[in-house]
Amino acid sequence: MNEAQYQPGHQLHLLKSGHDYFPALIAALNASHTEVRLETYIYAFDVEGERVASALERAAMRGVRVALLMDGVGTPDVPMHWQQRWNTAGVHWLRFSPLGRLGLLVPSHWRRLHRKLVVVDGTVAFCGGINILDDFTDLQHGPQQVARFDFAVQVQGPLVAHVHDAMSQLWDRLLATRQLEQGQWAAARAVWATMVRRPVSGAAALPATGKALAALVLRDNVRNRTRIERAYRKALGSAQREVVIANAYFLPSGKLQHALLHAARRGVRVRLLLQGRYEYFMQYHASRPVFGLLLAAGVEIHEYTSGFLHAKVAVVDQEWATVGSSNLDPLSLLLAREANVVVHDAGFAATLQKHLEIAMAEHGRVLNTQDFGRRPWGQRALDWFAYGLVRLTLLLAGRRY
Repeated sequence: MNEAQYQPGHQLHLLKSGHDYFPALIAALNASHTEVRLETYIYAFDVEGERVASALERAAMRGVRVALLMDGVGTPDVPMHWQQRWNTAGVHWLRFSPLGRLGLLVPSHWRRLHRKLVVVDGTVAFCGGINILDDFTDLQHGPQQVARFDFAVQVQGPLVAHVHDAMSQLWDRLLATRQLEQGQWAAARAVWATMVRRPVSGAAALPATGKALAALVLRDNVRNRTRIERAYRKALGSAQREVVIANAYFLPSGKLQHALLHAARRGVRVRLLLQGRYEYFMQYHASRPVFGLLLAAGVEIHEYTSGFLHAKVAVVDQEWATVGSSNLDPLSLLLAREANVVVHDAGFAATLQKHLEIAMAEHGRVLNTQDFGRRPWGQRALDWFAYGLVRLTLLLAGRRY
């Protein structure tokens, strides 16, 4: 599926942070009859994580097939008592690319499962940036007073079949690989045979439930290397009036920078809502050298300061919108498996933009071009050091950005 293969007939619900997401997710899990598939980067066994874990357990105990895939870096361990409970209930769970003895020193281990996808009974899907992690929990900085700012979208309609295909194919590939590693040759052959025989779901496999145009856009390291970035660039290239992007980790490629600059220079109002609080050294500092170029072209940069921003969303001309897991940085655009839903629907776009407008007005700090240019030399040195380190790392990994 290409990066803009829109299909009509979708019903979409925007979910803001865990406050909206977890009740909707758990309600869908509790109502499941046949199958649940869930992928996440982080699965934290905090209050929300245990609620989801219990819902998965209950589903499996009543005969629902449950397949849970967690990233091996984002989720390094599963508590033993939950391993036992899930295994007893019949929950099937895997960790994507667990780290070996050398850990992240091996470049291939930088390719993480970062997408957050759910499909329930093949009829409803969730996609976004929200991990299985409480809104007020930050694994790096501890408990927070302000909820994490993030989004997901709940989808009904033809697109759900594409989400199911993507999740099923990855699961079967990983399962067969794990079986081969364990010497289970017959089991692996059976899984591969199932993959070969499985038909690819068409968009007509599910009935239309609404009117919105939507598409699933994936990024991986085989067929879909640049599709999310190209979807952004195409939307920016067609922008006529305004662009609003909220992104947690922002270090766009040269082509994406050019698309942002070109939009601003032709009179499009471009606003960026970016992480304003210090979270990680590389992500915070490496983005700063790009800011000056964007500010000089008239791009408005708002830094979210009330809490931690984790959103990966955008709205163009109040018509095109995207909600997903992909940051606009090298890790997401070059290495990780990501998933975004892109939408052509004025109502959905307006709802998302309203949330972003409120966040900028009430929780944002506008970067002033003059003040940014006068930041201390020590700050600039850290910024350029981090930026250079990112470029060097990409060079060592054999990636052009």
